[in-house]
Formats: sequence, C-alpha cells, structure tokens
Amino acid sequence: MADFSSLEELKDAVASEAPATETAPVREPVRDDLGRSYATGRRKDAIARVWIKPGSGKVVVNDKPMNEYFARPVLQMVIGQAFSVANVTGQFDVMATVKGGGLSGQAGAVKHGISQALSLYEPSLRPALKAAGFLTRDSRVVERKKYGKRKARRSFQFSKR
Repeated sequence: MADFSSLEELKDAVASEAPATETAPVREPVRDDLGRSYATGRRKDAIARVWIKPGSGKVVVNDKPMNEYFARPVLQMVIGQAFSVANVTGQFDVMATVKGGGLSGQAGAVKHGISQALSLYEPSLRPALKAAGFLTRDSRVVERKKYGKRKARRSFQFSKR
C-alpha cells in the first residue's frame, strides 16, 4: 500500500506543475523576404503554385489577368470564394502559375492554393477557411481505363449476331 500512496503523491506533484488548461499552439505567419506567402494547390490533374501579398485584389494567372485566363464567370467566382469566406476581398494580390488538367480543375487548384496561402499569411483566417472546406485537397481524380473495356467501366457494345 505504501507504493500506491507514493504514486498518488507523485501524480499530484506533476499535476500541480503542469498548466490546468492546454491551449492550441499559436501559429506564426509564414512570409518570405518580399512579404509574400506561397502555397501549392491541387485539384484533379491541375497543380497551382500561388503567391499572395497585400495589395489591391489583382489576380494574375500564368501572366494573364484572371478575367482573361478564366473567361467563364463561374470559374472567377470559384477563385474568389476563398477571399469572401475569409472577409478579405480586395486586400491581397495573387500571382499563380497553373499546369495540367482543364480549366475547371485549374480554377479549383488556384482556390486551394489561395486558401492555403491565406492561412499561412494570416493564421487567424484558418478556422473560417477550414470550416468552409477550402484547406482540404479534393482527392477525386479520373479513374484509369481498364483493358477489355471501352473506358474505365463502360463495355463495348454487345452484338447478338
């Protein structure tokens, strides 16, 4: 019984030394020498390298303005979602380079990259972006074609004669 009482005393001593409440670690902003934050966004087969810095809200994708590169308003709206959720519309300039995939996948990759870069530039924006699901990479990709099939699952047309 003496061993158990010494264990209780040791447990009480350790509990008094440790803080009563555990808090989440405070994240530090990640910025380069030019005051930019960098992140990589991915969606389908598209990969976007994104740099953000404080500015007037100008978005440049592959050395073209966003309106010129993503002509469809839906794709422009997809890119702007990260800023509207974080309530920082028009406060950051974005420079992105995108490779692979189609326009829809590229717009999703730029959105993912912007969200990641915003959370690195200003860690207080992370909870809002995470709640909206913008920091999670959408892992759905095209299924590969199987042999003996016309596509991934589609069979050749059956001929009775």
